[in-house]
Amino acid sequence: MNYSVLVEVSLRPGIADPQGATIERALGALGFDGVTGVRAGKAFRFDVEAVDEAAAVEQAQVVAERFLGNPVIEDSTVTVTDGSPDDIGPSTVPAL
Repeated sequence: MNYSVLVEVSLRPGIADPQGATIERALGALGFDGVTGVRAGKAFRFDVEAVDEAAAVEQAQVVAERFLGNPVIEDSTVTVTDGSPDDIGPSTVPAL
């Protein structure tokens, strides 16, 4: 079965985020007052062929950990759905 995957990668808490800080300052300069705590990240979307949802999650977690993020300074969250239009219950789990 084919599963749709979303991997979100963000810096771990305590790691400096200069891109997020720059965006936060720019938002204030553009009149968007009150926006704080901006953190930048990356999102990756792809499809995985797997026998079941658990296998798709496991495969996506390995891809996230070994290729899409740096596990020393970044956290990854994997969301897997079966790709059908009526799918309303994604499996969202932190990558290892």
